Amino acid sequence: LALSDLTQDKLDSTRLRNGYRAEGLAVLLGGTFNTFPYTGFSQNVGLVQLSGIKTRKPIYFTAAFLVVLGLIPKFGALAQLIPNPVLGGAMLVLFGMVALQGIQMLNSVDFRNDENNFIIAAVSIAAGLGFNNTNLFASTPTTVQMFFTNGIVIATLSSIFLNLIFNGCKAKMGEGEEK
Repeated sequence: LALSDLTQDKLDSTRLRNGYRAEGLAVLLGGTFNTFPYTGFSQNVGLVQLSGIKTRKPIYFTAAFLVVLGLIPKFGALAQLIPNPVLGGAMLVLFGMVALQGIQMLNSVDFRNDENNFIIAAVSIAAGLGFNNTNLFASTPTTVQMFFTNGIVIATLSSIFLNLIFNGCKAKMGEGEEK
């Protein structure tokens, strides 16, 4: 959604569905061949915004370049020589840009005429930040901890749940009816 907003490219349900299917297939193939999962990362939003390149052409060249680099182990060793502060600095810029893109997407939400949307956003952001890496779920199974100590998962689940509570009833009720 953020990339379609940046590139001004319309994203319909068919393209979104096909993207989810391609991502699922890539992760399945990665697991089958015991490699890294091939997934789209949110940093790509920051890269597109930072570079200004909004076409797929560089992706094809980069993919070919990475295949060649993968076949030559010495280049993999060179990649490990990149100092952690350099990677940390790049991460700081890219994740900051992702956060700002999300804030820009929130600008399209009607907060003035619907206080429910304001409550949904406020609680979800606070829960995502507050429950991130918390020890509140330390006594739960590891699988549960994996999900409920992740701020992104908590923010997503709370926004979906609160949206269903506050806005889900509106869609089912007829016009002019009271809650």
